[in-house]
Amino acid sequence: MPVNDIPDAATQSAQTPVTSATQGAYNAIRRMILVGDLRPGEKLKIDVLKARLDTGASPVREALSLLTSDQLVERIDQRGFRAAPASQGNFDEILKLRCALEDMALRQSIANATDCWEEQLVLSLHRMSRENSKTSETYEDLHKAFHMALLANCESPILLKFCSQLYDLNVRYRYLAGRSLNYKSRHVGDEHAEILAAAIKRDVKAASESLLHHYQKTGAFLRQSGLVSES
Repeated sequence: MPVNDIPDAATQSAQTPVTSATQGAYNAIRRMILVGDLRPGEKLKIDVLKARLDTGASPVREALSLLTSDQLVERIDQRGFRAAPASQGNFDEILKLRCALEDMALRQSIANATDCWEEQLVLSLHRMSRENSKTSETYEDLHKAFHMALLANCESPILLKFCSQLYDLNVRYRYLAGRSLNYKSRHVGDEHAEILAAAIKRDVKAASESLLHHYQKTGAFLRQSGLVSES
């Protein structure tokens, strides 16, 4: 969040514990929603989360308020919250927007291609490939870093911000798709390598097609799993 004023040392010292606690609660709850530890539509009780995270009620409440802006949490009454529901319709909307905006960003990024951008792309894929666990928090961070590196050269901060938010909204659907019996047969590493190869060759058409196909395959697995409602 942008900060308009820099607080003096005394004010900053007083605010730091609250800010750190809120940020910690935000990160933890966000992670639990994305990986499905907190189920779509589940009521988020302050006391339960407070005990689970070993923190105060205020940081939890502030974190939930922040997560409503991310569209990962919904306010259900004056004081209550729930994890945002999941549905096929919601996923389809996220996928449609993600494909449109990332296609735009990727094309701009390749048009502005530099050796530095190419090196960062190769490095980001290498780091992700070295992570053995595909369900670890580290892998998730590296996975997002690779996808955002593809778009990083588009020279449009607002577009990148929207792409980042849509990535996060899509993640929990990917975890749901991962429960599909056929999902383990998917060669995600090969899909990433194909996208990278096309981007490095500056082949806009091939890179775009590979990226969009990569996202649409997740949608296909999700539909097969039957784990989300149609509404």
